[in-house]
Amino acid sequence: MVRSRARDPNVCGVVAAIAVIDGKWKPTLLWLLESGPQRPGQLRRQLPGLTEKVLTQALREMEADGLVHREVHHGLPLKTEYSLTPFGRDLSEALAPLSDWGYRRLATLAEAEQAS
Repeated sequence: MVRSRARDPNVCGVVAAIAVIDGKWKPTLLWLLESGPQRPGQLRRQLPGLTEKVLTQALREMEADGLVHREVHHGLPLKTEYSLTPFGRDLSEALAPLSDWGYRRLATLAEAEQAS
């Protein structure tokens, strides 16, 4: 999905919301950040297969969309932490029913597979 659709006032609200979380890693990053601020290295360790480049790009896009806050603690060593903004927390809460639906779907698929 094109990122510009996230800011287009002439699209459906669902399309605008999906444009903000589009991608393989953003929903999972939102989920991980629900538990509190985390450093980029912590996030990468929890997501095998996520490269540093893709993590940085996703976090920058999420920051630009107002979902996450980036805080740099000056000192040695330099420490960066990411946390959800109130807007990001709102999105996370809005996604909870969708997550519930996804779990119900997976359970239904598993039941159908066992029955066959």
